[in-house]
Amino acid sequence: MRKGLALLTAAVMVFGLAACGGADKETETTKDAAVTETEAAESETTDDAEATETAEATGAAEDTDASGQTFTVGFDAEFPPYGYMDENGEYVGFDLDLAAEVCKRQGWELVKQPINWDTKDMELSSGSIDCIWNGFTMNGREDDYTWSSPYIDNSQVFVVAKDAGISTKADLAGKVVGVQADSSALAALEDEENQENLDLAASFGSLNQFADYNTAFMELEAGSIDALAMDIGVANYQLKQREGYEILAGNDPNEYLATEQYAIGFLKGNDELKDTVEATLMEMVDDGTFNEIAEKYDVAETVCLGK
Repeated sequence: MRKGLALLTAAVMVFGLAACGGADKETETTKDAAVTETEAAESETTDDAEATETAEATGAAEDTDASGQTFTVGFDAEFPPYGYMDENGEYVGFDLDLAAEVCKRQGWELVKQPINWDTKDMELSSGSIDCIWNGFTMNGREDDYTWSSPYIDNSQVFVVAKDAGISTKADLAGKVVGVQADSSALAALEDEENQENLDLAASFGSLNQFADYNTAFMELEAGSIDALAMDIGVANYQLKQREGYEILAGNDPNEYLATEQYAIGFLKGNDELKDTVEATLMEMVDDGTFNEIAEKYDVAETVCLGK
């Protein structure tokens, strides 16, 4: 009897232990499941938050791109009236004012980037600038850039002292003539297809190149050179600042060195940007803004865009 009771008691205890063990495992399993569900929910919440932040950041970037596009213009800072530094230390000029108006209408930020004229091609090809816009002659360079329509008719002339006794190009024989390096005037004097200009250049006593026209004019004033070959628009501007100098032979085109046209030079193949800028310039021509800016800088008579 006692032996049977003992066996019964032992069986009950074993069953109880087994039952308790099962309960613990079920509890642990339930806890593990709860933890897993919680972690999954937290992970999902985190992913949603990160996705939201990413979307917001992307949206902000798109807004910045849409409203903060820059337009970097490469220009010669000593080429008035097209681009130069005024008495207040600000970069101004006909071309820069045109660029500023284009940017205003397009919602772009204008970046005025002075460049060394000798390295303009490197600046453009490297992406440092978006265009060359500064009394840039397209003639002879038609295949080197994507060009806007020409907007200025220009000529290359000689500037001399009024009392120099130089009245025609023939009088430059044996004289010291100055010119800006890598300029249109220099290109005209070295044009192998223009024998007249080659003969003229060969007649000079010497042809001296300068980095900019301000320096060249100082040499002209000092008597170190006898004449200066340059763009007529720049010549007219410089002569208003100085007395005692004139354009050789006045307004006689026969005594001009060359005639040409200015346009905006973009990287070859960048038609999209060119088209946008050109279309905006035509809007400015149609509403009179282009001519107002031209009159401000005394170049209205040479404007050819839209004519």
